[in-house]
Amino acid sequence: MPSTTRRDFAKTSAGAGIALIGTAGVLSTASSYAYAAETAEDAKSRGQEIDSTEQVSQAHQSKTGYGPLIDDPKGLLALPAGFSYKVVTHAGVTKMESGEFTPNKHDGTAAFKGTRGSTLLVVNHEIRDNRANTAFPVPLTPGLVYDPSAPGGCTVVEISKDGECVAEWVGIAGTQQNCAGGRSPWGTWLTCEENSAKVGDAGMTKAHGYVFEVDPYDRRANKNPKPIKALGRYDHEAVVVDTKRGHLYLTEDAAGPNGLFYRWTPPKGFKHGRGKLRTLSDTAGVLEAFKCFDSKGQFVDDLSRATKAGTSYSVKWVAVPDRDAKTVPTRQQFTGTQVTRARKLEGMWWADGGTYVVSSFAREESPVQHDGQVWFYDPARGTLTLKLILGVNPDPDANDGVLDGPDNITVSPYGGVILAEDGEGIQHLFGATESGKTYPIARNQLNDGTAEDPSYSEFAGVVFSPDGKTLYASIQNPGILLAITGPWRYQR
Repeated sequence: MPSTTRRDFAKTSAGAGIALIGTAGVLSTASSYAYAAETAEDAKSRGQEIDSTEQVSQAHQSKTGYGPLIDDPKGLLALPAGFSYKVVTHAGVTKMESGEFTPNKHDGTAAFKGTRGSTLLVVNHEIRDNRANTAFPVPLTPGLVYDPSAPGGCTVVEISKDGECVAEWVGIAGTQQNCAGGRSPWGTWLTCEENSAKVGDAGMTKAHGYVFEVDPYDRRANKNPKPIKALGRYDHEAVVVDTKRGHLYLTEDAAGPNGLFYRWTPPKGFKHGRGKLRTLSDTAGVLEAFKCFDSKGQFVDDLSRATKAGTSYSVKWVAVPDRDAKTVPTRQQFTGTQVTRARKLEGMWWADGGTYVVSSFAREESPVQHDGQVWFYDPARGTLTLKLILGVNPDPDANDGVLDGPDNITVSPYGGVILAEDGEGIQHLFGATESGKTYPIARNQLNDGTAEDPSYSEFAGVVFSPDGKTLYASIQNPGILLAITGPWRYQR
């Protein structure tokens, strides 16, 4: 999701009471790799040969970013010179208030300002299937359980002003594959199930594929979890709230067919606030999917068709016939020309009066292949504009060269965006500037494969602390939450 450049990033949203971190920037050009690949192609058409890989290497040696990543002697996290990290929680190692181990599969995360200089982090745990098959599921804390057969949920982590983990407790349990989610303007966390299992699937006792609200400040407010069925039942990825109009925007990470981008319009007279979403009826408001048109008014069937940053589409919205998907998944309720689709619709971030949307990659299930897009939807203009595109990575095992597969995203108080990589091969946290340059911030060195066939888990849950001094992110498997500090500076 995008970018930002607001230096006074701690501004408060009027009437919402939340700190907005930065503002989105332009991100008006392609990434260094997409640009290099495009230049090489243009040159080839003129009868010249250009090594795009060499151009990428030169781009990453520029002053953008914080310099080369230095291998960690502990074999966990490579960082630039002057940066350091702390392990905040570690699945199966650190323990919660209850004495049970921290759950596995850390994912979407939000940071909230706590008391006495502390920070509260709400962390999703993307654990799926039956909890009997899970080594470290989210503990079934009495009163906080939706479905006792499901292993997922989210935890709340309190970190002192000195950066030490004070406590960790359950926010919600008994949910499935809690993925990116999103923070609300009224100071709560909306956790999304990226799994639409029905009753009986993998032993589930309740239907899944919903959004739930979790309050990091008031544990009592989380009692008796109730799905917000008005937002639909499907493989939810992320959600943001339009602070002006009250709409909620949601992404779907699914294929066969590709997923959709949704908008929920609240019923007339509804006022947002802490705990208000769970009071809605199952059919309250209107859930719609997007439909895009190019500058010539031609229907666009899939977002992968946009190959140049700056491409802009007008957007219309089409009502979802059966939002609870009782017999047919929501994305399959439309014919080929009724809606626009996209593969791997992932994280989102609300800024600049609109929402930034990530499409992680596109392969054979899409018309055109790419290794990442960042879009901006402007609700005032009804337009969706491509801000950043990453070309297909020819060498995903290269340590810190070409970057790909953006997933979770956050706006940076130092300009641009920070993205968590979830692609093939090596995994990074990386930044993208407003001018479209990309640079690595961290590399996962924890090999969970073998020496002959190495494997590195994705990064997730990337978010800055409320004061902008600490970048939090997780290595999803084996579930390690990290706090990264260093000489942050404005990036152009």
